[in-house]
Amino acid sequence: MTTSAVVWQETIIIQGDRAAQKAQSPCVIWFTGLSGAGKSTLANALEAALFERGKHSYLLDGDNLRHGLNQDLGFSEADRTENIRRVGEVAKLFVDAGLIVLAAFISPFQMDRASIKDLIGDDHVVEVYLDTPLSICEKRDPKGMYRKARNGEITGFTGIDSPYEAPESADIVINTGAVSIADSVAIILAYLDRHSFT
Repeated sequence: MTTSAVVWQETIIIQGDRAAQKAQSPCVIWFTGLSGAGKSTLANALEAALFERGKHSYLLDGDNLRHGLNQDLGFSEADRTENIRRVGEVAKLFVDAGLIVLAAFISPFQMDRASIKDLIGDDHVVEVYLDTPLSICEKRDPKGMYRKARNGEITGFTGIDSPYEAPESADIVINTGAVSIADSVAIILAYLDRHSFT
């Protein structure tokens, strides 16, 4: 059977109903940046702050999804693109459920991040670029990956021998080497409040 034979099943309850029930505007907060920039740490802290506000959210973390949904993917350019495509489809469903989705992924390619905005809708995606210098990320090296990349134990590691294409017009830019996690959370919450997401 081809995809042309598959028909989208409409539902009685729609996104607006789910969002109204939760008293929030669903969106995807997409954290991008080098490994060690603080994406997961900041996303976790932000979700805790949203939870305290009574908001309904879900955190999609790159490593966590590679344990399940994306466990069949490697780290070639094609696999990285497919990784982000799948995450985008999941995030789109969660937005339809009326949730605030936090997505923490290196997502090094501009084209892949643009595809997320095309899929979900630019007005439902908040791009947060953690513009933390490579030197700081490498010093943190929470998973020891930079050391392995420098020693030639792994190849194709973003920031070392694989490129990272920085966003040209991210909604929020934060250097976690200079801004604390608490202040970073405050910056994002203020943005969400100004744009009526929360």
